[in-house]
Amino acid sequence: MTKNQALDVNCIEWASKINKSYIGGQWVEGGSKRTYSIKDPYDQSTITSVELANVEQIKDAYHKAKVAQKEWAKSTQEQRRKVLTKALDYLEKNKEHILELITRETGGTLLKAHIEFGFGVSDIKDSINMVDEIYTPKNYASTTPGKVSRVYRLPLGVITSITPFNFPFNMATRTIFPAIALGNSVVHKPDLQVGIVGGQVFAKAFEEAGLPAGVFNSILTDLQESGDEFLLNTNSSFISFTGSTAVGKHINKVTGGTLKRMALELGGNNPLVVLRDADIEQAVRVAIFGKFLHSGQICAITNRIIVNRDIYDEFVARYVEKVKGLTVGDPKDPNTIIGPVINEKQADKIMDLVNKAKESGLKVAVEGDRTGNVISPFVFVDVPNDSSLASCEIFGPVAQIIPAESDEEAIRFANDTEYGLSSSIITSDLERGGRLALEIESGTTHINDIPAVLEGNVPFGGVKQSGIGRFGYEWIVDEFTVAKWVSVQTSKLDYPF
Repeated sequence: MTKNQALDVNCIEWASKINKSYIGGQWVEGGSKRTYSIKDPYDQSTITSVELANVEQIKDAYHKAKVAQKEWAKSTQEQRRKVLTKALDYLEKNKEHILELITRETGGTLLKAHIEFGFGVSDIKDSINMVDEIYTPKNYASTTPGKVSRVYRLPLGVITSITPFNFPFNMATRTIFPAIALGNSVVHKPDLQVGIVGGQVFAKAFEEAGLPAGVFNSILTDLQESGDEFLLNTNSSFISFTGSTAVGKHINKVTGGTLKRMALELGGNNPLVVLRDADIEQAVRVAIFGKFLHSGQICAITNRIIVNRDIYDEFVARYVEKVKGLTVGDPKDPNTIIGPVINEKQADKIMDLVNKAKESGLKVAVEGDRTGNVISPFVFVDVPNDSSLASCEIFGPVAQIIPAESDEEAIRFANDTEYGLSSSIITSDLERGGRLALEIESGTTHINDIPAVLEGNVPFGGVKQSGIGRFGYEWIVDEFTVAKWVSVQTSKLDYPF
């Protein structure tokens, strides 16, 4: 396919042209002889089918990435900037196809697709600025006469990137592009359900941009074929993973003793705390958007809504009224707010949580239902913070509202979880909100906004069972490089022997 030819075909035809693994600069059929169909979660139509790569092809990708990285590490700032800029240009020229693929592969609404694409483009632009971060020395004072101390940031090596199904375009851009900008190579494994928009669109963009073969590799495969190869391959120096806490613990366990560095963004039980002095109408708006964006399938989404008892009844009444008006259905309809969840297994899991909550006696204020993979909103009220529903990550369009007798109790409830990814406080007292934000045990806290906020120039990541490491400009530079001290003794020293 020649440059920009994708613009002359429809989304499905484009996907069928990039539905192979990309290894060492070549599009290759999977060697497993097993086929997987990528389906639209709304209507189960097939977007494209792929042949899954086997473990030998994964090993080959790492070998090629290791070799290619040695040369890419020698590239100039201008070479890296040129390639990344061309890749960005290609993605922006194919924006409409990418938006459609986000909707078709993830089941996300058109609003979600635009949000995700925008975040991804912002990540790439930040990455283009990162090309200056390596090989540029920073001078430090020395207590030794005549000594000049310089600290350099050098490429780390081969970066393993493993991304999830929910925001596959954006979750990939925040790892892949910084890694390459900083002189590393990448072996990428997108979630197979979203393998095209989560991986192969970047392979095509880099191919068109002239990235040297082997610097970026994207593998379409599953756990049955790969086993732990992505985690244990000795050519990889770093694992970037976004996904469940259970898988994060597995990664930590099997890599123990390998000294691999890693950034793991894991699960969350994110509280949105509505204080006594909150603007109730605005709090409801924040809580609605912060719960139901992408049908609740975001690691940093609102999972618990904790409301001061003094304003609880009015908040619940307004919240329930607005939830009942949300449009549910086909995500390709621009009016749809809540589309399908990713697959039948996830829908089953969500409905099982709902049924168990009902059986335990929790009160339902909005009764949803299920059609295929589409679940209309459920709202549970008067939920105890120690209930089984409040303790789990729902990852679906199920809201729970928890009363707190005081603002202090609300903060205690917010912290009463093994997770600590993100959180929010809604208040009219910004100074007090700022103080309370420091008391919540999470990687981020947002005052008068939703928990799921992303910006590229600040750190993003969790505490407790929500992960280790941070994404964000200067933090990812630290993650993806190694610091090297070089000293120059400009005058002779008088050694004691």
